[in-house]
Amino acid sequence: MAETKVSHLSVEKRAAEGKECRKKTPVNSHGGWVPAPDRPDPVALLEEQNLTREPDLVPVRHGRMLVSPFTFYRGAAKVMAADLKDTPRAGLVSQLCGDAHLSNFGSFASPERTLLFDLNDFDETLPGPFEYDVKRMCASFTVAARNNAFSKEDTRDVTVTAVRSYREAMARFAEMGTLDVWYARMSEAQMLQAIGLDVASQKGEALKKTARGMEKTARQAVAKAHTRDNLQALSKLAELDGGRYRIVSQPPIVIPARELVETFAMSADELQHVIRGLLRSYRATLSDDRRHLLERFEVIDVARKVVGVGSVGTRAFIALLQGRDQNDPLFLQVKEATRSVLEDHLPKSRFKQPGERVVQGQRMMQASSDIFLGWTKGLEENRYMYWRQLRDMKGSAVLEEMKPLGMNFYAQMCGWTLARAHARSGDPIGIAAYLGKSDKFDLSITDFSERYADQNEQDYQAFASAVRSGRLEATDAV
Repeated sequence: MAETKVSHLSVEKRAAEGKECRKKTPVNSHGGWVPAPDRPDPVALLEEQNLTREPDLVPVRHGRMLVSPFTFYRGAAKVMAADLKDTPRAGLVSQLCGDAHLSNFGSFASPERTLLFDLNDFDETLPGPFEYDVKRMCASFTVAARNNAFSKEDTRDVTVTAVRSYREAMARFAEMGTLDVWYARMSEAQMLQAIGLDVASQKGEALKKTARGMEKTARQAVAKAHTRDNLQALSKLAELDGGRYRIVSQPPIVIPARELVETFAMSADELQHVIRGLLRSYRATLSDDRRHLLERFEVIDVARKVVGVGSVGTRAFIALLQGRDQNDPLFLQVKEATRSVLEDHLPKSRFKQPGERVVQGQRMMQASSDIFLGWTKGLEENRYMYWRQLRDMKGSAVLEEMKPLGMNFYAQMCGWTLARAHARSGDPIGIAAYLGKSDKFDLSITDFSERYADQNEQDYQAFASAVRSGRLEATDAV
C-alpha cells in the first residue's frame, strides 16, 4: 500500500488559508438562497429512494413524514442534499454527519459508562464542505421553532444561537492542542453544570421559573437515559416462552424473524443459520478484545424493527443475545447502510462497503463510540449493514415540547457539538479563520435557514398533495 503523504502546515499558514477562503467565498455569500431553476421535484426524489426500500414500510415512512413540516424535513435529507450542491463552498473539508438536524443529537453511554451528548446518526456521513452540516443543523432549528409556534423573533434567536455557538466553539478549538480537541466531549456533569449556570444568569422571576423548569426536565431526561439499558429493553421487547426469551411481535413496527420466513424465502432454521453467519462476519470487524467479549454471547432471537423517520423502509433489525443466563441480555441493532445522499453530488466514499463508511465516519466524529460498532453484508447481494447496541443509556430531547429558552440552550449544545466533530476531522484553525470574529456568518446562515424553511414548507405541501392525490400511499403515523 502506497504511503500517504501528510503535510504539516504552521498555525500561521493554516489561518492564512482560512482567510484566503473568505476572499473567494465571502461569509455573507451563504445568505440570499433561492432554489435552482432546474431544482428536481422533491416528491420524485423521495420516490427514487423508495425503490430499494421495503414496500410494506414505505407507507409508514410517508405517514411519519406527513405529521408536520418538521417531520418531513427529518426525512428529506436527499432533497436538501440536492439543494446544497448549488450553495457556496469555502473549500474547507471535514467529515460530515450528512444529516445533522437537531433530532440527530442525543445522549448515550461511553465505554467508561459516562453519559455523553453527541451526534448519534451517521447514515449519510461523508467528507465534504463543513457548511453543509451547519446549514442542515441551523435550518432544522428554524423549522422546529416554527413547528412549536415560536414568534418570528424567537425563531430567529434560536437559529442565530445555533450558528453562533458553532462559530465561537470552533474559535476555541482553534486555540487548543491537537489532543485536547480529540479528547473534548460534553459529559452529563458538564451538561447539567451549564444548565445550572444558564438558570442563574436569567433576569426576572418569570425567566428564572422557566429556566428552573428546563433544568428539572433535563435532569429527568438524564435520569431516564440511565434506565435505558439491555434489561429495560428486554422487559419492553421480549417475553418468556418455554423458559426462553423471544422477541414479541408488534407489527408493523417489530416483526420477529420467525414471521418473516416468506419474506426471505427460507425456513426459520435456514434464516437462523444465515443470521449466525452474518454475526461471525460482523465480529471480524471488531477489535480483538471486543470480539472476545461478543463471543461470550449467543443469538437468541432476531426481528425486523422500524426506526426513525428518514430510515423507515431500509432494512433494520434487532438481535437479542444472551450472556451467562437469561438475565444477562444484549440487544444489538442492525441497520442497512446505503449510499450517502451526499454521494449524488460529492466524491464517492473511499469505502466500498457502505456499512464501513458509516462506522468509520461515526468513529471520526463522535467523542466516544459504541464498543460494538461494526459492519457486514446483508442477507442479500448489494445489501450492507452496520451493527451497534440498541440501547445503551440512549436519550433524546422532546423537541416538540421545547419553549424558546430551552431550545436556545439546546442550540448552544448542538452548535458546540457539531464544531467539535468537525474540528476532529477538519482544520479548526482554517475554519475558525474563515468564520471570523464578527456575526456576519451567523446572520448569513440564519438568512439561509429562514429561506430554506420556507422552501421546506412548500415541499411539505407538495408531499401532502401527493398523498391526497394517491400518488403516494401513507399509513397514519405509527
